Amino acid sequence: MFDTLSNLARLWHAARVLSRHDALMPGEMRDRLPPSARAARTLLGLGQIRSNAPPGFRLALALERLGPAYIKLGQMLATRPDIVGEDVAVALEHLQDRLPPFPNDVARAAIEKGLGRPISEMFLSLDPPIAAASIAQVHPAITSDGAKAAVKVLRPGIEKIFQRDLDSLALFARIAERWSVEARRLRFMALVQTLAASVALELDLRMEAAAASELYDHTRGDTEFRVPHVDWTRTSGRVLTSEWIDGTPIRDADALRAAGFDPKAIALLLVRSFLTQALRDGFFHADMHPGNLFVDASGRLVAVDFGIMGRLEPGMRRFMAGTLAGFLSRDYVKVAQLHYDFAFVPPEHPVQTFAQALRAIGEPIFGKSARQVSIARLLGQLFDTTRRFDMQAQPQLVLLQKTMVVVEGVARSLDPDFDIWEAARPVAERWVSDNLGPEARLREAAQSVSALGRLAQDLPQLVKNAESLSLMVAEGGMRLHPDTARAIALEQDRSNRPWRAALIGLLALIAVALLAHWRGAF
Repeated sequence: MFDTLSNLARLWHAARVLSRHDALMPGEMRDRLPPSARAARTLLGLGQIRSNAPPGFRLALALERLGPAYIKLGQMLATRPDIVGEDVAVALEHLQDRLPPFPNDVARAAIEKGLGRPISEMFLSLDPPIAAASIAQVHPAITSDGAKAAVKVLRPGIEKIFQRDLDSLALFARIAERWSVEARRLRFMALVQTLAASVALELDLRMEAAAASELYDHTRGDTEFRVPHVDWTRTSGRVLTSEWIDGTPIRDADALRAAGFDPKAIALLLVRSFLTQALRDGFFHADMHPGNLFVDASGRLVAVDFGIMGRLEPGMRRFMAGTLAGFLSRDYVKVAQLHYDFAFVPPEHPVQTFAQALRAIGEPIFGKSARQVSIARLLGQLFDTTRRFDMQAQPQLVLLQKTMVVVEGVARSLDPDFDIWEAARPVAERWVSDNLGPEARLREAAQSVSALGRLAQDLPQLVKNAESLSLMVAEGGMRLHPDTARAIALEQDRSNRPWRAALIGLLALIAVALLAHWRGAF
């Protein structure tokens, strides 16, 4: 009972903060309230401040005031325009996750506790924080072996703060779903559960370290993008130590020019690096705001802060690349068919009708200037349209689209006339060629042949195994008659004949294809 009352009190406080920022109810709705409801709101201290600022801006300010859990909630709502509306979702993209830093001596104690060793054994120096967010802050340091490092440490007591606010949000979600059909449709409880799971990962800095390490492995051969390596000996659940990055912040175009870099080239590099991660690797940095991006002395793009990462399974990558390539070539039937191939759209909707809806999205962007074209906006319109055709939301694609919004915004800040389509074209087309072209088909066929070959090699052993059954005697059991064993072996052989026929046919097709290729080459 006490916990419930505490949660209700926190929800009441949240309602007051939201109302004081004029974010609890839009002014146009408030003006339509009956006089008795307006009087009750005034008596309870709600809605005393009116603002002419956009609703999304007002909501972002209120969420920042409410603290870490609500900031994370706002960042998640930025990916759900179906709940808050497109304008509010865009405004929440710019939600600032910045809080005053906690003192250096508190940070030192937290690092020592997190790593289980005195600071003097691990670091020659630990400077005051250069960045502080809702969950952690980052300190420049010199390790005991003389390397420059960035040390990220969780805020003391942050787990309790998050748990307290998540409990109150869960109570709100349960109440809302009990009394509101719309809340049940939007699955408020599932939203809070997703938020809780995301926060749990962010509160374990080993998970962020593992994400950085994985992205490092994927991109270590890239010449234009790199990831700082993790210092695992100085990393734990509450402390993350990584290579220090000396570079020019990507947000400062003038500083980039002064360092000898072309902002337009950096914009191109940013978009292609992001799309390469998403399509080639299926694992991408999903928080590419300007504060997390630098350009090092050799001109490589460097990313930091790996708390939010996205994944695309092979099927989703095939779908995404095919969709981009289809829109680039204005082949709307192809894009529509992709949705049906992946069972995203129920078959009762005609393909041609869906293709017509896609044409209504794609055609308006052609013939416009690069400044007016946006892949992120196109993806948003695509997802809105597919909802009308009963397509279920795909979380992987929603996170991709959210990240695309941020990446496009950064690219356009560096080059207002940036052509996002021309930047994306070679990445999408290369992925399609590598994974869906003739060479990819030949590789798949070779893999199938290998599997069938292994099966054919195993057939004699299957016969031997069946015959050996006649020799197996269990204590107090029974022996299989040799005729029964041979019958089992013959049945296994007969059931696998189609596989052998397929193997022979496939080998013949590949031989014909290779012969034709050889003749064409000469």
